Amino acid sequence: MGAYLLVAEDDWGQAEVLRRYLVAEGHETVVVHDGRAALAEVRRRAPDLLVLDVMMPGLDGLSLCRILRRESDVPILMLTARSSEDDLLTGLDLGADDYLTKPYSPRELLARTRALLRRSRGGTGSLTVGRLTVDPARHEVTADGKPVDCTPGEFAILAAMAAQPDRVFTRAQLLQHTNGVERDSIERSIDVHVLNLRRKIEPNPRRPSRLVTVYGLGYKLTAATG
Repeated sequence: MGAYLLVAEDDWGQAEVLRRYLVAEGHETVVVHDGRAALAEVRRRAPDLLVLDVMMPGLDGLSLCRILRRESDVPILMLTARSSEDDLLTGLDLGADDYLTKPYSPRELLARTRALLRRSRGGTGSLTVGRLTVDPARHEVTADGKPVDCTPGEFAILAAMAAQPDRVFTRAQLLQHTNGVERDSIERSIDVHVLNLRRKIEPNPRRPSRLVTVYGLGYKLTAATG
């Protein structure tokens, strides 16, 4: 079912490319080119998802995100050309739900929008990343067609990452997902969970291709390539 999406992107050409892909996906899509126009549009008609560029005139994306989080829970997918850890995480700390670093592929953007819309609508269907499937409703995991036994903490991490494939999660962010089942966990416990998960879901745990490290940032879950 299509959704109502708002794209805030000051590059007119890039905005039109995004609009066409999102419309082809079946979404009603409105485009604005500066932060103040985006704020006014969100207040006029709350979108199901906001695709928000960081660098915009008038009111930048980070400032807009800060304002919106005081008055709205609209899912926000942030687009940024910045690549340092601090810059990437600032948007998430301000309340963005996910981010993409430019340049990105339209297919990846569509995958992220699907995941965010599914989460915001409370979907409980299976999450599939390559040959790995996570079923939150049944609390089941399969890898290459074989069942995988996970502890509650491991499952919480895997479910969070499977909902947003290829997104980089810091240890602190993953820890937030385990706090409900492991109240006394610390950030370094995430490394232990990741090592254990790799033994269970990786074809070769010593050379992980699914649950991979992004050095200086954290971990991401991606479709195995080999």
